[in-house]
Amino acid sequence: MEFYMYEDGFGFSGFQMMFSIIFFLIVAIIIVSIVRGLMQWNKNNHSPRLSVEANVVSKRIHVSHDTHMHNDHAMHSSTTFYYVTFQVESGDRMEFHVSGTEYGMLAEGDYGKLTFQGTRYLGFERQ
Repeated sequence: MEFYMYEDGFGFSGFQMMFSIIFFLIVAIIIVSIVRGLMQWNKNNHSPRLSVEANVVSKRIHVSHDTHMHNDHAMHSSTTFYYVTFQVESGDRMEFHVSGTEYGMLAEGDYGKLTFQGTRYLGFERQ
């Protein structure tokens, strides 16, 4: 008894076609993410550095958990991202990704001079 895989007119089986579509979809998503990151980086570089009076209105963290297999052992890791929201005199709010050290030095209610460039946080000088 012989088994034959169905092939369409282009010589691809259904599995090969589905694998190719998924592969190219993943590659396209990666390329789009890289291009968006480069565009944001370029936009930030061309934005003026601004220093404005602002209040720290909130702080939050986001913890990302990952599990990797290494030599048949599960390796667990986590990454913590720190965010601070500032409110400027006009009432507008801006959230920035900050380092853990910077996050620890800021407290809700702090008032001072916020320095940023586009979406890039550069610093906060408490007054």
